[in-house]
Amino acid sequence: MCLLHFIGGAFNHKPEQLKDSLNPKASDLIKRAFEDIDPERLIDHHTHIAGIGTSNTGAFINSRMRSWAHPLHHLKFKVYLSAAGVDDVENADTQLVQRLADLIKHIAHHGKHRLLAFDKNYRPDGSVNLEKTEFYVPNEYVFSLADQNPDLFIPNISVHPYRPDALQELEKGAQGGARIVKWLPNAMGIDPADPRCDPFYEKMRELNLILLSHGGEEKAVQAEEDQKLGNPLLLRRALDHGVKVIVAHCAGLGQNEDLDDRDKRRKPNFDLFMRLMDNKKYEGMVFGEISAMTQFNRCGAPLTTILEREDLHERLVNGSDYPLPAINILIRTGTLVKKGYITAAERQSLNEIYDYNPLLFDFVLKRTIKLPATRKRLPGSIFMTNAMLGA
Repeated sequence: MCLLHFIGGAFNHKPEQLKDSLNPKASDLIKRAFEDIDPERLIDHHTHIAGIGTSNTGAFINSRMRSWAHPLHHLKFKVYLSAAGVDDVENADTQLVQRLADLIKHIAHHGKHRLLAFDKNYRPDGSVNLEKTEFYVPNEYVFSLADQNPDLFIPNISVHPYRPDALQELEKGAQGGARIVKWLPNAMGIDPADPRCDPFYEKMRELNLILLSHGGEEKAVQAEEDQKLGNPLLLRRALDHGVKVIVAHCAGLGQNEDLDDRDKRRKPNFDLFMRLMDNKKYEGMVFGEISAMTQFNRCGAPLTTILEREDLHERLVNGSDYPLPAINILIRTGTLVKKGYITAAERQSLNEIYDYNPLLFDFVLKRTIKLPATRKRLPGSIFMTNAMLGA
């Protein structure tokens, strides 16, 4: 349990304790983070919810994650539960929601979080592949949570383009008020450049839906044939159909084939993402989402670039990718100090905030980081609704 606590949810206080217990320097850092933020427009585009099937949520996880017969999968499951504040597996689905709601409610001027559904893995013939489905969160579930907590959540649907009822599910989601469709191609088995997606993209354009798609390597997936599906250049097919695309994490991890290179040499996914952002053809169509970019395995050239490229800031949006900010092993503020993004004093205050509320920590960290040796930081506009997206 001590090891799980170190790796996962290494927090010792409750979010409601922060208001009366925080050091004045940490409180001042929080105030500065909100100085130029309109709470009515504050938005987190990338907030996960999950479930294991309790409480009739319809959500489930792959059976490998429930058994020590698959130790790495089961350990990952335990770490996620720890990060999400679950201490009663039989009541996991309820506790997952309660913990997330508590974190948000105890952030002053908290804004809203786009809650992500997550579809199953499908084969090209349209059949479900449960063996490769890591987890599943039904669209109906995120709609119900948003209905129960309208001051906290906005529903994002997830629809696999190969499923036989994909177009009907898009229409159903749009009629329910959803604006964004979530994909993780590497985990779901989606090739965004597959011609099978064309009717799906046409329907998305017709319904004015936005695609939020993972970009780059995905650590939950090991097979190289799946990792190639995170190549940002594959998303050009959606863009060419007139669909606005948000590339999660700005594709800041891993490498893929450069599809424009005759020799198909491998390049960083972030460089391929930047090729999309720098293409005049896709101005106002392709956007970057900055979740996870401050994690130890992602900070570096991608983070420096988004801080430096002020010309792109109007096309960046924020996401937390919760519960990842609550997985202690991914959060290494010492690395950020060494690289010059934050000061040692800021690190101390940020670590204190993390101990009460990892979700607030993620926001304040992103508002605090600066381009090394300068005072350049991410503007408040990135953290609020984007007029170019209408979301």
